Amino acid sequence: MDEDTHCDKVEDVVGSHIEDAVTFWAQSISRNKDIMKIGCSLSEVCPQANSGLGNLDPKKCLVRYIDYGNTEILNRSDIVEIPLELQFSSVAKKYKLWGLQIPSNQEVTQFDQGRTFLGSLIFEKEIKMKIKATSQDGTVIAQAEYGSVDIGEEVFKKGFAEKCKLTSRTDICEENKSDPGQLVLRNLKSPIPLWGHRSNQSTFSRPKGRLSGKLTLDLKNENDSGNPMTFPKESLAVSDFNLGSNVSLAKIKQDQKLIEENEKLKTEKDALLESYKALELKVEQIAQELQQEKAASMDLTHHLESTLKTCVDTRMKNLAAKMKMLKEMRHVRIGVRFGNDLSEAIQVLDEGCFTTPVSLKGLEIMWAEYILAQEKIKTCENVNEGNILIAQRNEMQQKLYMSVEDFILQVDESSLHKRLKILQDLSASLEAVYGQAREGANSDEILTKFYDWKCDKREEFTNVRSETEASLQRLVAWFQRTLKVFDLSVEESLISEDTIGNIDEILEKTESSVCKELEISQIDQSDGDKEIILNTYSQILQRIRSEERLITTVQAKYKDSIEFKQQLIEYLNKTPSVDHLLSVKKTLKSLKAQLRWKLVEKNNLEESDDPDDSQIEKIKEEITQLHNHVFQEIYCEREEYEKLTSLAQKWFPELPLLHPEIGLLKYMNSGGLLTMSLERDLLDAEPMKELSSKRPLVCSEVNGQIILLKGYSVDVDTEAKVIERAAAYHRAWKEAEEESGLLPLIFLFLCKSDPLAYVMVPYYPRASLSAVQASMPLNSEEALKVMKGVAQGLHTLHKADIIHGSLHQNNVFALNREQGIVGDFDFTKSVSQRASVNMMVGDLSLISPELKMGKPASASSDLYAYGCLLLWLSVQNKEFEINKDGIPKVDPLHLDDKIKSLLCSLIYYRSSITAEQVLNAECFLIPKEKSVPNPEKDTEYIPYKKEEEIKTENLDKCMEKTRNGEATFDC
Repeated sequence: MDEDTHCDKVEDVVGSHIEDAVTFWAQSISRNKDIMKIGCSLSEVCPQANSGLGNLDPKKCLVRYIDYGNTEILNRSDIVEIPLELQFSSVAKKYKLWGLQIPSNQEVTQFDQGRTFLGSLIFEKEIKMKIKATSQDGTVIAQAEYGSVDIGEEVFKKGFAEKCKLTSRTDICEENKSDPGQLVLRNLKSPIPLWGHRSNQSTFSRPKGRLSGKLTLDLKNENDSGNPMTFPKESLAVSDFNLGSNVSLAKIKQDQKLIEENEKLKTEKDALLESYKALELKVEQIAQELQQEKAASMDLTHHLESTLKTCVDTRMKNLAAKMKMLKEMRHVRIGVRFGNDLSEAIQVLDEGCFTTPVSLKGLEIMWAEYILAQEKIKTCENVNEGNILIAQRNEMQQKLYMSVEDFILQVDESSLHKRLKILQDLSASLEAVYGQAREGANSDEILTKFYDWKCDKREEFTNVRSETEASLQRLVAWFQRTLKVFDLSVEESLISEDTIGNIDEILEKTESSVCKELEISQIDQSDGDKEIILNTYSQILQRIRSEERLITTVQAKYKDSIEFKQQLIEYLNKTPSVDHLLSVKKTLKSLKAQLRWKLVEKNNLEESDDPDDSQIEKIKEEITQLHNHVFQEIYCEREEYEKLTSLAQKWFPELPLLHPEIGLLKYMNSGGLLTMSLERDLLDAEPMKELSSKRPLVCSEVNGQIILLKGYSVDVDTEAKVIERAAAYHRAWKEAEEESGLLPLIFLFLCKSDPLAYVMVPYYPRASLSAVQASMPLNSEEALKVMKGVAQGLHTLHKADIIHGSLHQNNVFALNREQGIVGDFDFTKSVSQRASVNMMVGDLSLISPELKMGKPASASSDLYAYGCLLLWLSVQNKEFEINKDGIPKVDPLHLDDKIKSLLCSLIYYRSSITAEQVLNAECFLIPKEKSVPNPEKDTEYIPYKKEEEIKTENLDKCMEKTRNGEATFDC
């Protein structure tokens, strides 16, 4: 604090801004007039300036313009120092009341009241300041007096400030160092008056128009912009403000009340002005809209005037167009909208409904008892007991025959096929219209609801049609009357208002009726209507399906009954004879004896010292003829066995029991593959040791077909297993035959002299994959065709629950380089024994990783071998990497994406793929391959070759396999 000569100096000032109850700003009275003039001039140029408010920011500061009381938040970087040549001394000084301070525990409300009170005492009033000291920040500490009133004492009395203990100048300095938090509170809570409306923002403005101690409010002192007129210094001097009197405070309050009322009136005036402006803007908008409406009205008037000239023409053309649409709608079948087709379907179902034949229930009971009797005969092993069961069965057979006749008669009278055809056509027509039906909709209420809905819709539509027709008749009648009016040949005058009639009304009615009918005809059905129709359709379709199932059941029973009746008529009270089979066997025995004799003669002639070539050739021809006759009889024998097998399976299960000598049960167990009439020595066979080193393998010719006989060593225990495995393979082949993708088995027979079982298969020379790839490798297209056939073969086996277990390049064949088939396997070995053989293709093992780990063979291991073969064919002679587990690496190979994807699935992810999925892989989308030839039906696949050709071919084959170290038929 400065201790200078200004202490106890007296200054006359005018209060201009209040900070708190003890701090304010004031300016010298000598410059008051100039400041007032500047204020008035600025308020005219800038009638209103809003204060800038915002959140506290360390990068910003609060700037207060003390001459007008405005504040603004500015960035610190925006504030620049005014150059020295432009700086002027401050207009106002900051004063603080001597000996007072703000209490530290003062509340905000009391703080604001104290500031307001101080403002009422000093704002724009001439005050005498007795300077006591000056703080370091320039604040002048002084004693303020207004006339004879000590302003500091009045503030203290009101309790807005408290006395502070001042013992020295140092204490004064300490007292002026205000608490920073209190300063922030003052700055934040101090009202910030707008310079254009100072009296509105501050309640400490001195009263306007105060003369001779009386308070008057002169609204005329305000200018047009709403800024108050300021009073000069002389007016302030005239005031007889005697705070020493008893009424000084009351006058101050009265002044404040008048100021508040003045501000309230000003606010109302501003609101009215804003309302006036809004109304004025609205009037302008309405005027514009009115102008637009007038323009639109004028355009509409011109349009109506132009259309009025062609009104009748336009109206009649529109009506004619609608009539054309109406005629088309009436020609289109609209019955679907009202369920007419459903009604017709219900009528068809009700009128010709097929009911269960009365005799069906009794027939089913008799049939069940008959089947049970047949099962007892089938499982019987004693002939005497079997005869008793057969007699009981025959007695039951007679009863069943009578029930069958009644049932057949009833079905024949019911026109079953015709009814089924009607139902199929009906369901097809309904499904074409309504699509998929709902499940579970079955209730009589549905049909009742449908009939009620249909009646209501039909009545509504009929009424609309009647109204349309009536309107059209009135219009036609009007035209007829009008025609007479304008007919000059009519003598008497018909011109009158009644004759012409009201054509506008007639046209209006006609248009309305036509439009209504079109609307009903074209409008989409509601959700409720669709629900009713769909439920009805679903129930009708269920009734159709139920009746179709019943008819199908009756048809199946009818077919069985017809077959039973035919068999029973032929074998009534007797068992089918096997004499024809025995006769064939006897003929075969004789032919085989002749054949053996001729073979002996041929051998004797060939071994004689002077052989007769012509005689030998003649005997060879006779041997060939006998050989062909033998096989013809063998095929006749097979046909007889097939007939007896069918009879035994369906009607006469006692045949194997009554005729054990024919070996029917063995034939049935072999699936029709086993023959007991074929012998090894009857075939003019040539050993094929070069094809197999493990078992007897001979080549021969049967009916022009080159065949191979594969011999298997068997004993009493393995014989049944061989027959069982070969029969399972044969049955799998018979399911699809040529389309099975399997090498067919022609015959299976047992050698009578040696413990051998022979399987006869077709011989395809040079057709194995190993032979084909060694001579002329398959190209990519051929390889895919072949491997698709192989996939078909695996699918056939896997579908029959057969695991091949030994798939490799020597028993996979590429017929004609475009058709792949899977060869058979060793029927003496189980699947685990077959899979344990180490199979290689080049350097790649065909044994899957799970087999190497000791797990059983499965469809997955077959697919692994298949994948390795496909990889081998795809890469040709290119090298590929194999990991430590022996699995090939597919990713580095440059292959077609589709083939690579399939290889990855086969080699890495086999558990998630099946042979059927392999068969349908994208890379196999090629034309369907040719059918696998049936060696029994198509004997021209491999033409007949002379003996010398066969020998030469076998020699070449042997040399080729010797080079490759492979044996084609080692399975």
